[in-house]
Amino acid sequence: MQLVPAVFLDKDGTVVEDVPYNVDPARLRFTRGAIDGLRLVAEHGFPLVLVSNQSGIARGYFDAAALMRLQTHLERMLLAGGVRLAGFYFCPHGPQADCTCRKPAPGLLHEAAAALGIDLARSWMIGDRGSDVEAGRRAGCRTVQLRAGGPGGEDALGSSEPDFRCADLLEAARHVIGTA
Repeated sequence: MQLVPAVFLDKDGTVVEDVPYNVDPARLRFTRGAIDGLRLVAEHGFPLVLVSNQSGIARGYFDAAALMRLQTHLERMLLAGGVRLAGFYFCPHGPQADCTCRKPAPGLLHEAAAALGIDLARSWMIGDRGSDVEAGRRAGCRTVQLRAGGPGGEDALGSSEPDFRCADLLEAARHVIGTA
């Protein structure tokens, strides 16, 4: 099987507005440029994979079933905009957990790459936080950090400089397809 490049995306603050611990579909809103940007990279053959830290599960704020309901709603919203996800991967652990899946660790990207036949060296990680950039860097991807992310966009969980900084997902998408 020939491996393909993909675009990995953080969920909160990148694809949808960052509403802490939100699993209420009625509160789900796309960030500026999200649908157009996602559609653009998908039209250029990049599978789209969401990778998200979801510590609300470990903290007892919601369970995995509530997150799955939100995922289903999000996928329907994306489909209505002409966008299909290749995968949705999440870490249910808290910040102090010793796991390999919580960003900035690259475990979610590695898991998706193995399951979906993704070439990490030709792939991109787009997120609004330093931990997203660090996870992408550790997985061997090129990285984009969105300046339009929510509070805490410059967090201490990742110290890597992104390859690019962009205002929103549409600008990031143009960067990705321009350098593919």
